[in-house]
Amino acid sequence: MYLLTVDIGNTNIVVGILDGTNLIKSARIGTDRRKTYFDFLLQLRQMMEVFGIGTADIVDGILSSVVPELTQQVGDAMRHLLGKDILVIGKDGVKTGLDIATDNPQATGADRIADAVGAINQYPLPIVVVDMGTATTVSVIDRDRRLVGGMIIPGARTSLASLSQRASQLPFITIEAPTCLIGRNTVDSMKSGIIYGYASMIDGLVQRIADEMGTLPTVVATGGISHLVTPFCHHKIIYDENLLLKGLYYVYLLNRPKSGKVAE
Repeated sequence: MYLLTVDIGNTNIVVGILDGTNLIKSARIGTDRRKTYFDFLLQLRQMMEVFGIGTADIVDGILSSVVPELTQQVGDAMRHLLGKDILVIGKDGVKTGLDIATDNPQATGADRIADAVGAINQYPLPIVVVDMGTATTVSVIDRDRRLVGGMIIPGARTSLASLSQRASQLPFITIEAPTCLIGRNTVDSMKSGIIYGYASMIDGLVQRIADEMGTLPTVVATGGISHLVTPFCHHKIIYDENLLLKGLYYVYLLNRPKSGKVAE
């Protein structure tokens, strides 16, 4: 039996079918705030058909969202599809196994919670999670499984798009690994700047966090262009593409009904 996981991000909605922590099938659709519950229901049904997986094979569903205006619509579509209620990260009564020790725990994004839960169940503590999406978030988890805080930074794609929009002589480019550090033309300079710039930022933040904590943490990167950036970092960084969806699985394990049967 499988678990249906859905993560609503600012740019994409990721749908995953998990067998334990193994991602069996996944798909991305653009986050469109104009879509209705019915639109999402049709899309989920089409995905399941393409996946070759019937709803009878799905034991339950869990949702995380950082787009409040879509949480209800997508959640309702999942409930209709599965014929049962689902878990929603951040909803009252949903256990995570994570102590959120920030000034305002309710303001912590569901994506950061899911990332942190995935990390603490797989990697040595303390941990720094770097999620490079629309925003680049850095989450710090101490030895006691407490999310103590972190940083929120404009994402690489967000920064690059803003740069190209506001500087008339700079083109729009795709983000690719640079061939050299010192670019000899505009495009190469932009590629080097975005990749080496973010790699250096991550290295610098990790070192400063280590200095403040008094120990070098495990660093896990996920999301966005992190697979392009992390090879250029000096610190050892674990790339986990599906960290967030794995986190949703671990949250499900803590909250599943006794009849729920998902492979562990």
